[in-house]
Amino acid sequence: MDGIDAWEAARQAAADAGVTIRELHDLEETHQACRLIERVWRTGSGDPLMTPELLRVLSHSGGYTSVAYEGERMAGVSLGLLATVGLHSHITAVEGASRGRSVGYALKLHQRAWAIDRGIPAVTWTFDPLVSRNAYFNLAKLGAVPTEYLPNFYGVMHDEVNAGTDTDRLLVRWDLSGDPAARPGPRRDVVVVGLDSGPGDRPVAGRTDGDVVMVRVPSDIEALRRRDPWGAREWRSAVRDVLGGLMAKGWSVTGFARDGWYVVERPAGPDGDILLRE
Repeated sequence: MDGIDAWEAARQAAADAGVTIRELHDLEETHQACRLIERVWRTGSGDPLMTPELLRVLSHSGGYTSVAYEGERMAGVSLGLLATVGLHSHITAVEGASRGRSVGYALKLHQRAWAIDRGIPAVTWTFDPLVSRNAYFNLAKLGAVPTEYLPNFYGVMHDEVNAGTDTDRLLVRWDLSGDPAARPGPRRDVVVVGLDSGPGDRPVAGRTDGDVVMVRVPSDIEALRRRDPWGAREWRSAVRDVLGGLMAKGWSVTGFARDGWYVVERPAGPDGDILLRE
């Protein structure tokens, strides 16, 4: 896709979401954007994820900084920094009142068009693999591809979203050369369940001796953290062991089903045949 088509797709996505998106340069807007991020992550002003000074430098030095507006109200923010791969998207935040209306999708397509205009081939970012809605959005809707499982990537965080849990992340790469969600379907030779939900919504390990392994995550990990912190920690450990363990062996995550399953495929040999099982 060329830059003209990418911008047309971005404009259509913004119109469908009922927002306008523009790059961030104004100083007052910079402060507003930081306050929005603070509200989304519920950090409190004493431990911000992004300071106005750092955001100002990011914008002025050529990084990606954009804001989405619903009328006069700032509804979302997306920030990225130039990196070895091209662009690393650090934060995309949508205010609660605007969620569920594809504002995040519009921001990502704006980011995509911005990057294509600058000859950037790919965008990377991280997300919590336990958050089912983000996994579906990133893998199924955008077509990003997980490349690495990162245990406790940020260490201890004190915002209300991440407090009390290890900050495991999946690093994904979004290739900008084709359709945003153009992905081949997974092989279905021998499909097994590597991790499922058992009694009490606790994780139950299964098999990993198939060609395709399905890995379940909770439908709402944030609600589970509130009502059952120990159960949420068990899920963190189980997903790290199964999903992280398979990826460390070279397996590929090829999709995410809407009902909460990662699809993980055994690596193929140079002739395309499935490698021998462990």
